[in-house]
Amino acid sequence: MARDWEAVVAELVRVRGASLLRYATLVSGRRDEAPDLVQDALVKTFGRLRNGFTVENAEPYVRRAIMTLWLDRARRSTRWRAIAPLEYRPDEQPSPAGGVDARLDLHRELERLSPRERACLVLRYYDDLKVDDIATTLGISAGTVKRYLSDGLAKMAIALADDGTAEDRTGTAPRPARNGARRREGDRRGRV
Repeated sequence: MARDWEAVVAELVRVRGASLLRYATLVSGRRDEAPDLVQDALVKTFGRLRNGFTVENAEPYVRRAIMTLWLDRARRSTRWRAIAPLEYRPDEQPSPAGGVDARLDLHRELERLSPRERACLVLRYYDDLKVDDIATTLGISAGTVKRYLSDGLAKMAIALADDGTAEDRTGTAPRPARNGARRREGDRRGRV
């Protein structure tokens, strides 16, 4: 019994295979999809092991299956195109040009600091040393290191905020200098 439908499929492909491929190409508009459509249509048509088919009466069923399969694929594709932009995640990374500008600004501001302030900031934020380790490395007290860190950060924040770049880079406004930093600055100028 199974041999009957297998013979019909083999005969249909031999006799009408080229015609089915042309039909699938016309329906889909793509030559590369036509063989898949024909194969899927044959499986769909003969997958239930239907007996009683002949080559003549099986061909309309296969053609209808080709059309149905193509329309289903087109509907899925249309639905996907409608939601695909919602799921889109660009592979492109933002240009590093902004990062380069930020690094150049930071380098420029580091150059404006005193040597001790710059050394403390580099050791703290680049070498990731703790205050006590910085004090040991530079041979100064921990309190002096804290003062240099505070003063250096305040100077950089003010300088970067002046041209509007600090807020652009961090998304937040820089913190104002603490009262203690202003008081020390006033002491150095001879004001009390």
